Amino acid sequence: MTARAIPLAYLVSALRTRMKGPGGYYNSGNALGPIVGFSIQIATMPVGLHEGSAVTAAVMDYFAGSHGTVALTLATLVFFWGGEAYHRAWARPDAPDPALSRLGDFLSGIGAIGLGIALLLLGDPLLAATSGLLHALGKFGSTFHRPGTPVPLWSAAWPDPFRSAVLASRLPAMLATTVALGGTLPQVWSGGSFAALAMQLTLLGCYLLWTKADLLLLGVGVKAVRQISTC
Repeated sequence: MTARAIPLAYLVSALRTRMKGPGGYYNSGNALGPIVGFSIQIATMPVGLHEGSAVTAAVMDYFAGSHGTVALTLATLVFFWGGEAYHRAWARPDAPDPALSRLGDFLSGIGAIGLGIALLLLGDPLLAATSGLLHALGKFGSTFHRPGTPVPLWSAAWPDPFRSAVLASRLPAMLATTVALGGTLPQVWSGGSFAALAMQLTLLGCYLLWTKADLLLLGVGVKAVRQISTC
């Protein structure tokens, strides 16, 4: 085995470990959006402006250029924190840590409020109410609801209502992104910039990663009940 193969094998192993639970998928989506978005912004800068001061200005503009972007950056940081809590909670899927899982829910709820505020400041009140508010309600519900406790008007045979609310909160944003993608394709086909298309595809990829994490949490609900109910 070569010297280069050892670090590569270690990196692949570490990546697989990270992607085993919901936290890995959440933070993959949390990282993908900012990295690609900022890369696109740098790549589309006019020739001759790729100097240190210009790049620094681009960084400040992308992450803190307005009240909306500041709110979005802060929300993303909180989501990263929540994703790490989920990762540690579900490091052993057969024996999840209920306290860390609830911490992930709580932090994600705070992040969702920040996301809603960011969307509102960025001029999208509809997505703020759906992707932000519904997401926050679902996460806070998962934080404070005790498994086995009946939820009014909700059958015990149905999937967890709070995890389902988070999953449902993804749909409006995915639909909006898909519609925007459909409108951008003809422009790119006619010779327009590829940047908007790349960003929309990236956003769709982020939502798919987050949805995968939501489904993992929803799917392991029975195991979570068994663990948390013994606390």
